[in-house]
Amino acid sequence: MVPVKLLILGAQNTGKTALCVRFITKRFIGEYDHKTEVTYRCSRTVDQETVDLEILDLPCKNSVASIESSIRWADGFLLLYSITQRSSFLEIPRLKTLIDKTKQSLVLVANKADLEVGRKVTTEEGQRLAKDLGFCILMFVQLLFRNVTFQFVSLLIFFMCLMCRCGFRELSVAEAVLSVEAVIFQLIRLTLDQQRPLPDRRSYMLTVRHALTRKLTRSKTMQW
Repeated sequence: MVPVKLLILGAQNTGKTALCVRFITKRFIGEYDHKTEVTYRCSRTVDQETVDLEILDLPCKNSVASIESSIRWADGFLLLYSITQRSSFLEIPRLKTLIDKTKQSLVLVANKADLEVGRKVTTEEGQRLAKDLGFCILMFVQLLFRNVTFQFVSLLIFFMCLMCRCGFRELSVAEAVLSVEAVIFQLIRLTLDQQRPLPDRRSYMLTVRHALTRKLTRSKTMQW
């Protein structure tokens, strides 16, 4: 097994714990109130490689020293904000600055996309922040393709992320378990790639590129 340690960071009430539980159990529970850090453990198979996964969910009230200690522990990071909570959106640049001191593999996720009526952060603002912070814009990549398998879209998302070392998407933890799984698997792939020696990393990127090229060539039903 390959060990991978992920850290979920974000403001209070953004859905960090709900996201973790959704990924581990596929169930959605909306209300949590834990005052200590929680580590979730499970095993997953990613691209025929068994991963021993640990996901650390920190309590909202945490010192900078504690957060920095957790950042040193982790291999990959998921930064989460809620589209209904502008303060959580404004917190993202500070968190990314802390991570940038040591690590690179991360994804940015905007949660609660199902609560459009209460939206306080526009999609365009999320896209601008992602661009300013160096994230790929992946929110609507699935909409560019018709009659294409989920596996192919996931592979394309991963290849795009390899180019910039991170990714960004908007989703609803409450309504879309597949989106939650896709974003965690995306982060696992980024983290595994970061852990590879440079020659292996280049070879792997070529393999992914060739796989995408073959699928694009063979697909006669793709619509742009």
